[in-house]
Amino acid sequence: MRTYRQLFGVPEFTPLLASFSLLATASTVSGIALASLVFASTHSPLLAALSMFGGSLAQAVGAVALLSAADRLPPRAAETGLAVIAGAGAAVLALPGLPVPAIFAVLFGLGLTGSVGGGVRYGLLAEILPEDAYVLGRSALNMSSGITQIAGFAVGGVLVAALSPRGALLVAAALALTGAAVALGGLSSRPARSAGRPSVRETWRVNRLIWSSGPRRCVYLALWLPNGLIVGCEALFVSYAPGHAGLLLAGAAFGMLVGDVAVGRIVPPRWRSRLVAPLLFLLAAPYLVFAVRPGLPLAVSAVVLASAGYASNLVLMERLLELTPDDIQGQSLGLHTSGMLTLQGVGATLAGTVAQHTSAATALVVMAAASVAVSLALVPGLRTPAPAPAAPVRTAP
Repeated sequence: MRTYRQLFGVPEFTPLLASFSLLATASTVSGIALASLVFASTHSPLLAALSMFGGSLAQAVGAVALLSAADRLPPRAAETGLAVIAGAGAAVLALPGLPVPAIFAVLFGLGLTGSVGGGVRYGLLAEILPEDAYVLGRSALNMSSGITQIAGFAVGGVLVAALSPRGALLVAAALALTGAAVALGGLSSRPARSAGRPSVRETWRVNRLIWSSGPRRCVYLALWLPNGLIVGCEALFVSYAPGHAGLLLAGAAFGMLVGDVAVGRIVPPRWRSRLVAPLLFLLAAPYLVFAVRPGLPLAVSAVVLASAGYASNLVLMERLLELTPDDIQGQSLGLHTSGMLTLQGVGATLAGTVAQHTSAATALVVMAAASVAVSLALVPGLRTPAPAPAAPVRTAP
């Protein structure tokens, strides 16, 4: 399978993509609406930022407590249920007079349950598509995510102005619930990939098993660390160019889309494995130009070029699937998503700290240089030939 037309010919791919896009749009709209609501109430930039992105920090807790559910719940029911929870949470956040501590408690709960979503969704994608089409499918989901983020922030800003932040949160709730209806009506009923009940103990057991493999550890680190450090660079766009941060962020989204299309659709499968190292270095190296504090045209060009390197994730995800038994693929993919979001938060915090003591331009260069150094350390391990496919993992009762 090589074309997007063939991809959309798979009956269940379209409803999965539609449900995912509706949820992503709902998340973006609710993020900007909630940040506006919290800032109006507290006048605190920190609390406003945390209300917009802080929920992702709960992913770290979910990664060690709940991820076993990704393989032990029927995928359609899990995808539908998670969308319903997201919609209900947005509706609760729209309640008038909700105290700020209660807002953050709801956000933590949404982040905790949402930590299972990546494993459920991407594990289901691996079941829906033929093995050779997984990278193409992930490319389409990544493109949808980038587009919905751009559109979601724009639409969210209009909704906040036109309806108020609480009105925008209610629209986000409706979008999430529509995503739940699409998943329920469009996806087939499938059994769970693995037997047994979800539990913290089982999550820990399988996480230890996943992490016990040296090649898998190397893939995870390559998925998390260079990515997180460069997201730290993106977190500095506002302080580097306050009047043009939107243009830089749009350039990053455009570069990511171009890279995903090129690797997912154009590059032949037999060549993809050779592109991991070049793409990891491409992700960071263009940011080194910020050492000379470039003007806006060069800065945007560097950001677009660098962001094409995010396509390394597609190749690394394909390798992760090769290294993971089928019955724990959901948890394995969920661990990737939770770890990635957590490290992105860490990267943004680290970049902001460096910028606070130096300058935004210096911090951009420091983060990029750190990403290059990490990639240099990881590339030898990524070249290790993949072992023969592992046998299915025996699930604890």
